[in-house]
Amino acid sequence: MKKSDLLQMCLRNLARRKFRTFLTLLGVIAGTCAVILMIAIGLGMQKSTNESLAQMGDLTRIEIYSYASGKGATLLNNDAMRNILSLDHVVTATPYYYPTYLNGTLCAGRGDRYQAGMYNVVGVYPEALEILGIRLSKGTWEEAFKEPNSLIAGQYFAYNFRDTRKSRNNQVYYWQTDRNGNIADPFFDIREEKLTFRPSEDANTAASASAKAKSYVIPVSAVMIEDWRVGYQTVQGGFMSVTDIMKLEEDYMKANKIKAGSDYGSFNEAVVKVSDIDHVEEVETAIQNMGYETYSMETIRKPMQEQTQQIQLFLGMIAGVSLFVAALGIINTMLMSVYERTREIGIMKVVGCRVSDIRSIFLIEAGCIGLMGGILGALLSCGIAYAANHFGFSINLGITGWLGDGGAQQMFLITPWLIGMALVFSTLIGLISGFAPANRAVKISALTAIRQE
Repeated sequence: MKKSDLLQMCLRNLARRKFRTFLTLLGVIAGTCAVILMIAIGLGMQKSTNESLAQMGDLTRIEIYSYASGKGATLLNNDAMRNILSLDHVVTATPYYYPTYLNGTLCAGRGDRYQAGMYNVVGVYPEALEILGIRLSKGTWEEAFKEPNSLIAGQYFAYNFRDTRKSRNNQVYYWQTDRNGNIADPFFDIREEKLTFRPSEDANTAASASAKAKSYVIPVSAVMIEDWRVGYQTVQGGFMSVTDIMKLEEDYMKANKIKAGSDYGSFNEAVVKVSDIDHVEEVETAIQNMGYETYSMETIRKPMQEQTQQIQLFLGMIAGVSLFVAALGIINTMLMSVYERTREIGIMKVVGCRVSDIRSIFLIEAGCIGLMGGILGALLSCGIAYAANHFGFSINLGITGWLGDGGAQQMFLITPWLIGMALVFSTLIGLISGFAPANRAVKISALTAIRQE
């Protein structure tokens, strides 16, 4: 018998018993819908928690700390950074170098009227900044660091400068506004004014020695957009090439006859960007094995993810019970069908119908019930999820302990793979449930079946 003929026969058999088929379908629909919605709740929780954490910081960012010093210490230097950059799944990495020995002032205006400290300028690998998510409001990455000793300044870097000609109110603060809520302008435009670094006299050396230290022009090649998630430097700090800032420091040390420590040239901090959130733990462990301390959002995300998975597993088990009940309904329906069609089975055997075709008839009927129930259950679950998400319903399953008000999660996240999995699973449930009734049908004696009224 052709497969198409078998399918048509099975659909006609199901249509003849509409009410029984409908009741059986209801069980499969309810079970499939429950499974999809319970898993969708877990996916929604996971997505929402990741989004909440992303507002606090980059989930693929690892911060490295190394304060070791002395003989035998594992220093975080350029060689170590090259090893970190060679790790699998590392997109980029840069040290954050804070000069230990450099002492001086940034000056602007006629007669160096406006002055600011150099303490919040950090040395980095310039090529890493754009990949780390730092954005520019003025200038371009092609222009940034193009000139020697270039500085890219934080959005409010100009507010660091004080007016040396004033004894009072000699500094403007970016967080202070007028009655209309407007921020006062700084003393000058950071991109238009030439900045000069003036080395300070070292207290431990003669003034004549300090006079040999050079002054350097510091061109501001770009201005960053404020983003606390990637660092305070985007606000009132700044970045220079680590090579340039170390050269300034070395010149200053030479002029002031300062002897560097054994750990000079190493870094206390560094930042690593990982390709994907799923590889953060792997990369972080590898860095820790090198002897460095690390911090990432993974320390918060992982416990939250484990809690979400436990809740998702519990909800999935509850939904699985309803699908198991639906499977029992399919078994019951198919067994009743076998009893009612015993004479029909006997006739099919007498006229030469193959045993495999008889088995296929009942398996296809059971599979059709599972598939149709799965399709309708998927449609129903999508409708419920859309309504819940559209009207702003949310669910809180204990995440507030981690994120406060951020623990209120969007209820459902239904993905294509979840729908596909549900349809395959419901169809398999139907086929498995129909296996025992199908075997019972093929074992019926043809003569006994024909004699049955």
